[in-house]
Amino acid sequence: MRLISRTSIAMVLFASLVFSPTAGQAGAVPGTSLRISAGVGLKDALFALEKIYAQQQPSVVLEFNFAASGFLRKQIEQGAPVDLFLAPGRQHVQALLDGGFTDSGRCCALLGNELVLVVAREKQHQIKGFADLVAHAQSFTVGLPDMVPAGTYARQTLASLGLWDKLESRMVYGKSVRQVLAYVESGNVDAGLVFASDSSLLNSGVVACAAPSDSHAPIVFSMAGMLASPHPRELREFMTFLQGEQAASIFRRYGFTPLFPGAGGAVRMQNTPVR
Repeated sequence: MRLISRTSIAMVLFASLVFSPTAGQAGAVPGTSLRISAGVGLKDALFALEKIYAQQQPSVVLEFNFAASGFLRKQIEQGAPVDLFLAPGRQHVQALLDGGFTDSGRCCALLGNELVLVVAREKQHQIKGFADLVAHAQSFTVGLPDMVPAGTYARQTLASLGLWDKLESRMVYGKSVRQVLAYVESGNVDAGLVFASDSSLLNSGVVACAAPSDSHAPIVFSMAGMLASPHPRELREFMTFLQGEQAASIFRRYGFTPLFPGAGGAVRMQNTPVR
């Protein structure tokens, strides 16, 4: 995975929280910063979007903090100064809604994704689908189900297919979906489950198949603007940008499915079941 020194990939609590500045938006007070906490899997797409946004509106600094969604949510709950939360899964956004950190008017379902079975190069001829896992996967990796949404979806899939109990004793848990991918890529683990958007980073490992769509809840990447943001106008404008056609083309390039109809608006989280 490419390391970029100016961006902190945080796996710690608010006491050691580090944001890193990038660029952003015109019409704002010079030096305005938007602090964005996002799931690790969104990193590459957000960096590409950052370049476009900097050209369009250069007066806002974007400060990214990338980590597993559960860690990021806890940071917000403990007082981290965050303007925008972007993460897979609805449960963490719902927790922020319930806690009064955001409201339904500032939340939406932004992107869709798939869950795919990835296999280490040494095992690719033995593991070609879920039916091969019990016999040929001596080790298996997923994200921590309570902290990493990809792990939540993975547990749902394996349970649906009757495999969770059979594989649980062989499980290696990752702190993020990218760590899960690295375990498989290195050959230290035979196979694992990741988002399709992350699987493009594989070099030696392979994608064996996609998880059945009915084996897990719909995969939704959500965004939520924080009520405590000191820059509500700049935040609203950036959220609108993320729901536009220009952003949609970038998200598609990185393996996501935009869930909004275009530049107009997004699918609201209000009254949407949290899965």
